[in-house]
Amino acid sequence: MKPFEYARPTTEAEAVEFLGEAGVQAVILAGGTDLTSLMRAELVSPTRVVDLKQIPSLHQVTRLEGGVQIGALVTLADLAKNSLLDGYRSLFDVVDGVRSIQVQGSGTIGGDLCHLPNCWYFRKGYGLLGQENGISLPETGDNRYHAIFGNEGAAKFVNASRFAPALMAWGAKVRIVGPSNKTSSRDRSSGSSVDAEWLPLEYFHVTPKTDQQGNTILKPGQFVSHIWLPDGNQISSATYEVLQMEGLDWPLATASVCLDVDGGFVRDASIVMGHVAPIPWVADDASRWLSGRQIDEDTAGMVADFAVLSAKPLSMNEYKVQIARTAVKRALLKATGQLEV
Repeated sequence: MKPFEYARPTTEAEAVEFLGEAGVQAVILAGGTDLTSLMRAELVSPTRVVDLKQIPSLHQVTRLEGGVQIGALVTLADLAKNSLLDGYRSLFDVVDGVRSIQVQGSGTIGGDLCHLPNCWYFRKGYGLLGQENGISLPETGDNRYHAIFGNEGAAKFVNASRFAPALMAWGAKVRIVGPSNKTSSRDRSSGSSVDAEWLPLEYFHVTPKTDQQGNTILKPGQFVSHIWLPDGNQISSATYEVLQMEGLDWPLATASVCLDVDGGFVRDASIVMGHVAPIPWVADDASRWLSGRQIDEDTAGMVADFAVLSAKPLSMNEYKVQIARTAVKRALLKATGQLEV
């Protein structure tokens, strides 16, 4: 690990200053569950680490404009016990799937959204696209855990966020703080103005075409401060993760659903799959097909078939198509109380 400066801002405005200083390669420390390993492997070599844990507003869950605002540094454990989030079952399903008490206690929801890929080629130093001498290692080598959707370009990794599918199914927004944003808002802890913008989460993750691009839209000096969720009182939701092991493990595929059900019939639906593409994969066509129908075993199976219809597996991961299908079907049944455990 290379030497670095350590900064502990107490306001959003201070954090922006530390992150945006000219000539500094700064990274953010949230929970630190992944950053430490990245720095030890020198996959990330910052000259400054900016610890956001001293900014009070980033740890809070509050009511805001017909919904709930979650600070980016809210830990998984705190999320699971906050009464304001009782109606968002799919988020609790994600927390329950994280079998490590240590990760639940230190991992943060904002850090999860910004988690870099777990692709073993990236983790071994071959870059975000996993290339050597212009050749795609995931395409020509072991690609058991790589993308089955959105993999036509150079990016073959799968998005590592466990919360993004559930949050996107809810129609979440993220608040991005830092330079080059469209609006200014007041930093309550300091009284000064910071550049900030609310953005639908579906636009936050991107599929890079080169190693110079990241896997989110964040620019240097920017960070996620909060997540906003619309009111969830009338919505049924669930997340289903397919895990290879019972212990600490990353999902092979996941599905999160949100359903507006009236009289047993679906008025509106949202289905988002995770760990199957470089971005969380929205199954729009399957969601629309479900509208006006009742959910039972057969209907859930047909929707799941529809959701994976466009999958394009690589040479060694065709099994993930069936796993993704299973995740969608079981998430639908779980959300409607029909899944037998």
